[in-house]
This record gives sequence, C-alpha cells and structure tokens, in this order.
Amino acid sequence: MTRSWGSSTTTHGSWADPLVGLRGPLATVGGDRHGKGDGMAHDLVIRGGTVVDGTGAPGWTGDVAVDGDRIVEVGRVDGPGRREIDADGQVVTPGFVDIHTHLDAQLAWDPIASSSCWHGVTSVVLGNCGVTFAPVAEGGAEFLAEMMESVEDIPAQSILDGLSWNWSTYGEYLDEVETLPKGVNVGGMVGHCAVRVAAMGERSLDEEPAGPEDIAAMVPMVEEAMAAGALGFSTSRTFLHRVPDGRYVPGTHATADELLAFAGVLADHQGAVFESAAKLGGRNDPEGRFTREEIGMYGDISRLAGCPVTFGLTQVDIVPDMHLRVLDFVEEENADGATIRPQTTSRHIGILFGLTARTPFDRADGWDELRSLPLAEKVARLTDPTTRAPLVAAAAQRVEGLPMDWGKFFALPDDPVRHDLADDESVAAVAAQRGVPIAEAWIDQALELDGRRMFVLPFLNQKMDEAADMLRRPYVVLGLADAGAHSKQIMDASQPTFFLTHWVRDRGEFSIEEAVRLMTSDTADLFGIPDRGRLVPGSFADVNVIDMEGLRLGYPEMAHDFPGGAGRFVQRADGYTATVVNGEVFMENGEHSGALAGRMLRR
Repeated sequence: MTRSWGSSTTTHGSWADPLVGLRGPLATVGGDRHGKGDGMAHDLVIRGGTVVDGTGAPGWTGDVAVDGDRIVEVGRVDGPGRREIDADGQVVTPGFVDIHTHLDAQLAWDPIASSSCWHGVTSVVLGNCGVTFAPVAEGGAEFLAEMMESVEDIPAQSILDGLSWNWSTYGEYLDEVETLPKGVNVGGMVGHCAVRVAAMGERSLDEEPAGPEDIAAMVPMVEEAMAAGALGFSTSRTFLHRVPDGRYVPGTHATADELLAFAGVLADHQGAVFESAAKLGGRNDPEGRFTREEIGMYGDISRLAGCPVTFGLTQVDIVPDMHLRVLDFVEEENADGATIRPQTTSRHIGILFGLTARTPFDRADGWDELRSLPLAEKVARLTDPTTRAPLVAAAAQRVEGLPMDWGKFFALPDDPVRHDLADDESVAAVAAQRGVPIAEAWIDQALELDGRRMFVLPFLNQKMDEAADMLRRPYVVLGLADAGAHSKQIMDASQPTFFLTHWVRDRGEFSIEEAVRLMTSDTADLFGIPDRGRLVPGSFADVNVIDMEGLRLGYPEMAHDFPGGAGRFVQRADGYTATVVNGEVFMENGEHSGALAGRMLRR
C-alpha cells in the first residue's frame, strides 16, 4: 500500500480517505459549477494525491482541477481532464514562493530560473539587499553590474552582456522583465543602492548623511517604482556588502530620517514590504545596544509605513546568542504595533569548495596553475606521485597560514546528500582517523567521485537545530535561499527540497502541512502576492506534485553556462513529478517541458 502524506500533528500517516476531499477548504465537487459537466473536460486534473493546500490545514486525499491559469475545483473532481496526472501516493502542494533571490540578471538568459525550477519554486522575488539594476542614470550600468558582482558574486561581464539595459526607471525595468520569456512568476523590489546612485552619483558612497535635497530627489524614484508595481523597497546596511574599491555600498550609512522618508512612500501603497540586509552588531556589539537601535528603527519604519519589515537572521557560533537577542528585540517591537518578520534558512549557509571550483589552496605554489586545467588533468596531477608531492607540500604549507577551523570543514556526502554533518566527519577528523596531514586528507577526499567531490564550510546557521527553532516562531519567515547569488560560492536554491526531506520526512520535526505553509502562503502573503500560495478555487494554478518517498537532493555541480562561459553551481533534485505554473506543466520529473507561462507579479 502506498503511503499517503499529510497530518496536522505528524509528519505523515496512512489515514487519508478519498472522500475526505469533501472537507477541504473552499472545495467544490463535480463539474456543474464551472461548466464542466456533460462530458466537458478540464484542461488539467491532478488525481488522488494528498492535497496539502498551503494554509496549514490537515492534508486530505482528493483531486485538483485546472482550467486556463486557475484552479477551479479542489476535492473530488468527477469530470475528465484533457490532461491528467496520477498523484496517488504523492503530495500535491501550491508552488513554492521564494522571497529572497538575486535572479535579477540571470532571468534574461535563463528563463527557467535554474536551480530554483528543480525544487518546486514557481514564484521568485528579485531586488533583495538593496542591489538592483534600476533606476539607472546614463552611463551607470557598469557601476551597478560591478556592485552586483562585488556583493552577490554574479559576474559583472555576464550582467553587462546578458541584459539589454533598455531602461532608466524601475518601472521600465519591470516592463523589460515582463517581456522576457519566463518559466516562473517574477516580482521585484526597488533597491536603495541604485536609487542613491541615480540621485547622488559618487556622493552616494560617502558616509555623510544625505541632505534634504538628496532625499527629495530619491523619494520620487521610489514613488515611481511603487506606482509601477514594485513589491517593496530594499536596502543594505550590513558591513559585509562593499563595492569593488572596498567602500560600503550606497545606503549603508543612511540615517533613520532617510529610510523613514521611503517608509512614507510605502505608506501610500498597500501591500508593500520593506526588506533590509540588517546591521546587526554581533561580537562588535556585546551589549546589543546598536542592534537594539537597528531593530527599533525597523519598528518605526513598520509603524509609519503600515507594512512588514523583513531582514535576514542566522545563528553564528562566534556570537551564539545574538540571534536570540534579535528575536527578543523583534518581539518587543511587534508588541508595540510593528510587523517585523526576520527570515532565516532551513539549513546552514556554507561555502562550497572542490576541484571543479575553488580550493583552499588556490594561492599556494602550483595550485594557481592547477586551477586553470581541465578536471581530468587536475586529477592526473594529484594522483601521479611525481606531480602530487609538490602540490601536497604546497597545500600543507598553505594550511598553516589559513585562519580556518578545519573541524568545521566537511566533504559533502553524496549518497544521500546530507547537511547534518557530525564533528567526526570533518576534514580535521578524517585526517586524524587516517593519520595523515589535513592537506593530504582534503586532497584524497577531493579526488573521490572522479574529482567532483565537493566540500562545504558552514558559516551561518552552523547549528541547524537553532535554525529550525527560529522557524517555529510564528513571525519568522523562510527565506535567504539567495538563488542566483554567490554563484561560485554557495548553492542554497535547493532549500525547499532540503526542508521537505530533512526536517519533514527524515526527522519528523515539522509536519508537511506546516512546512508547505511556510514555503507558500506565508511567503506570498508577506509580499502581498494575491491568489498564489494556496490550492483553492480561484487561485492561480501554481502546483507541485511531489513523491515524498523519492524526494532526493542532487549533488552540486559546476556549470559554465552564464554569458561568456562564467561558472556557477547548480543542483537538481529527484521526486518532483510535476510543477505547474499558471496552469501549464512547467517541469516534469526534473526536466523542462518547454512551457514558459510565468507572469510578472506587480503589487
């Protein structure tokens, strides 16, 4: 007997009954209401799956009928479908809504939005962290492209070559994105960095506050963007984000007065959101005073604008209680009328290394040359005793000079791909177990999988149980997948698959209903995206059919498919039987169907 997934209190069960669909929220039964009686066929019927509708309600066994781009029935569908998908033993969910991506450029040459498309994502939000490609003053494209590379590791030349740059305002940029063929739905926020540069030029990078005349020049740009349908406004305040010459990105030092002026614009546009790469003190703020001021400012912005404020929040070992302090501050502001929604990931964020990408030894003697060689030649040189010896010696010398905790550096397992890595799996532990130096242990592991073994160095959410605990708080939202960003460093677009496999199926710490709600209605509602994120009649037909037992993360790979041949990590998945976007089957068993039915999401 196949297992039926879905329960309000457990990860899965076998209790589902085909008639339970009659209890489904807003379900309609039969074809007469929608004119599909008397043998008329629906465009698509997904039959007999466990419907997890995105609301958090218990799953039930039933059918989903689609006509055009809308869901018309959820429950027991009596009428036939021109196309039918047998979902018996599988879970049927809304398409996932990823609110934190940097696909702003990639969509111009990659209409399916890989790797997101392989993980059930049907809607993405661009323009995070204040870095966008509009508004742009004449001659400003190069600066914005280089800033995106510096902040998000997306090659500037690929951006310049891949985009048309046929716009100046943010609204014109949205119009351009709307004309692009898209497999997924796309919405965007206007970025503070671009607004500041367009209004202030070189002075936008100064630490001096913007003057009243500067703010007066920026406010109409934000107003134009919001009137054109931007989902919100984003800014960067973290000291991690810099332009190529080392200065902090425009807006890092913006005063509360400047940001509150933008909040005033958002107040006139219901459903908008304010997003920030936050300035959280960490170990430089041991008493939390500056962090408390930052969260207090977000409270002021939220109350003035009448909109939610969201920012990234992760656990880090060097300041193990910082995220807990931040959550306390958030709760204080929310109790005072604000709506602050920190977002975190379902797993660690880690830098990837390997022979197909970067290695820890790239600056050691002989390794710079090695990096430029084809993979087969790299493997040959690291295997042949004559060429191996000097490379091992140079790597060992490099180990001594690297401020790296090798006890937190792991070879990424492949069967299955796991991120719950134990101390005894670290490179340091493996070296001790084998009685060899760390450099040699790393090289030997790197040669596995024909040289394609990857390593991960977690640096955020290093304790994944803490990340899960954050996600259990009702005001914390699932985000920070960073799809499209840090393309040669991380691969976190696979977050939905990890959440479903690790926390739901394998660990049972989240019910599938709650996990799906966090990836669908919760994220759609936060960004004011209507009629998405729920499987109810009248909603847009963005749907996943998922084989939970067969769901599996693929192994990260390096692809060279950006304009100019630039490299990036990609990661596929097994177990997504179908992903539907606006009523058209977009992905089938991990392969693109050819459909490009994605829409522009405007507020």
